[in-house]
Amino acid sequence: DILETCILPEDESQHAVKVLRLAEGDAVEIVDGKGNYMQARITVAHQKRCQVEILSRVSDYHRRSQHLHIAIAPTKNIERTEWFAEKATEIGIDEITPVICEHSERKTVKHDRLEKILVSAIKQSQKAFLPHLNQQTSFEDFVSASRNGALYIAHCYKDLKQDLCTAYKAGADATILIGPEGDFSEKEVKMAIEAGYVPVSLGTSRLRTETAALVACHTVNIINEIANAKTPM
Repeated sequence: DILETCILPEDESQHAVKVLRLAEGDAVEIVDGKGNYMQARITVAHQKRCQVEILSRVSDYHRRSQHLHIAIAPTKNIERTEWFAEKATEIGIDEITPVICEHSERKTVKHDRLEKILVSAIKQSQKAFLPHLNQQTSFEDFVSASRNGALYIAHCYKDLKQDLCTAYKAGADATILIGPEGDFSEKEVKMAIEAGYVPVSLGTSRLRTETAALVACHTVNIINEIANAKTPM
């Protein structure tokens, strides 16, 4: 049965017809970024107005029970931040905020470009939920805002820190702060701790900003996947 007929946006129509060379009658998989995963069939293969029939729909497709928010200082080479955004979306992340810190070498981020990278990543990895990308903000404004769940700041100072893999508990919402190439300033670390952020380590290696952010993302996901695997059906 056909659930409904819809027309793809122009950029998606062009990608389907000109790039993928899909034709009338071809099957396609569609996600809307809001949790809906759909199987469809092309009825009009037009590069500006590609029409499809929705044959099936799954709501809340692979919805995660926990919310992961990573606030990352944009890297001097913005391609590294874009790489993180793409890979974190493939692994599983719910929210990203670019945070401008005292030692940040890059002070601006092209929001629209990052958004397109996230859209491309959910399509490639068959995720149905598009991570929420916040506008860039200052470190002070970010840590002063009220947030739910566990709060962590990953820094390189030789202070007493917990390993993220032991500090984080499966199923918990989490916000993790990742600093710039020159690390957070001591003032920023103090400010975050006073706001309730727990200092954490991401291992013994000194990591690039984008690597640290991806390690944090992967750590939280692995802990939850292991916990879910142990939970009886």
